[in-house]
Amino acid sequence: MQLDESTAYIKSMELKRDDIPSYNRFPFDLPVIRHLDKLTFHPNVTYIVGENGMGKSTLLEGVAVALGFNPEGGTRNFNFSSYDSHSELDYYLRVAKGPLRPKDGFFFRAESFYNVATNIEEIGAVDSYGGKSLHEQSHGESFFAAFLHRFSGEGIYILDEPEAALSPLRQMSMLARIHELVNEGSQFIISTHSPILMAYPGAKLIELTEDGMQETALEETGHYRTMKQFFENKDRLLHHLFE
Repeated sequence: MQLDESTAYIKSMELKRDDIPSYNRFPFDLPVIRHLDKLTFHPNVTYIVGENGMGKSTLLEGVAVALGFNPEGGTRNFNFSSYDSHSELDYYLRVAKGPLRPKDGFFFRAESFYNVATNIEEIGAVDSYGGKSLHEQSHGESFFAAFLHRFSGEGIYILDEPEAALSPLRQMSMLARIHELVNEGSQFIISTHSPILMAYPGAKLIELTEDGMQETALEETGHYRTMKQFFENKDRLLHHLFE
């Protein structure tokens, strides 16, 4: 059964503005943090999108760590650290939780999934990811193995650019997997550059810009408009790029 506004695992997030030491240092100097007040999440799927440098990954990391996840990714039971580089944002976030407690959860980070896969090997948890070493699969196959086998429903799943190693066909398969898990009572918060992944029906889509954040529609995002322009008039766009 799908979650609704009354049963969502995570309802909203607020910045503890009075506690911020300075907006002139990272991560508080990022546009998304400087303008952040309160962000309300969709009970099923919320997308965080925007250009590079807007703070998408930092924002997701802060939420994930505030919820008890390992900064590099994995479940709440993962506590390894390959390189301690996460920001202090989690200390300044107030996350409002719903009445239900998720039975599962995973923080997926494309940039550090190799480290997560190594830790999975070390603790002997390969069976939970399909039974085949993640390091013996392509990057995309190992990503999808986690989505397919490790995500089990009734969970909170925070995904940072999960499309990074996925082909367009795999991205559509990912949408189908998200739908299965939503119908099994899961909630997703996803940062992505992929218009394909952004297309989940009824999802909340938040776009980050230099002016802060605003809710928008897929067709109004910069990512969608750029891809649409490219495919509808590729030759003209390339002409302007190369002249």
